[in-house]
Amino acid sequence: QVQLVESGGGLVQAGGSLRLSCVGSGSIFTISAMGWYRQAPGKEREFVGTISWRGVTTYADSVKGRFTISRDNAKNTVYLQMNSLKPEDTAVYYCNTGSYWGQGTQVTVSS
Repeated sequence: QVQLVESGGGLVQAGGSLRLSCVGSGSIFTISAMGWYRQAPGKEREFVGTISWRGVTTYADSVKGRFTISRDNAKNTVYLQMNSLKPEDTAVYYCNTGSYWGQGTQVTVSS
C-alpha cells in the first residue's frame, strides 16, 4: 500500500510562486516515477509533469519553463516548484504514482 500526501497549496497573486510537496510512504517510492496532475473546476484532470526515479523530468507545454519538479528520495518527497503563476493555473493539484493518488491540494491564483 502506498500513501501520498500533498501540501503547500494556497492563494497567491498572479506572477507569484508556490512550492507543493508530496510525501510518499513505502520503499517503492524511491524506485517509482512520480507525476503531478491538476484538475480545475469543471474540467478533466490534466497532466502537469513527471519525474523518474533517476530525476529525469517531463512537463506539459502549458507549464514548461515555469514549473520544476524535483525529488528527495531520502525524504520520500517530491516537489513541484511553481513560478510565474497565472490565474489559469488555479486547480487542485495531485501527485501520483502508478494507481495511487494523493488527496490533492488547492492552488488558487488571483488576477
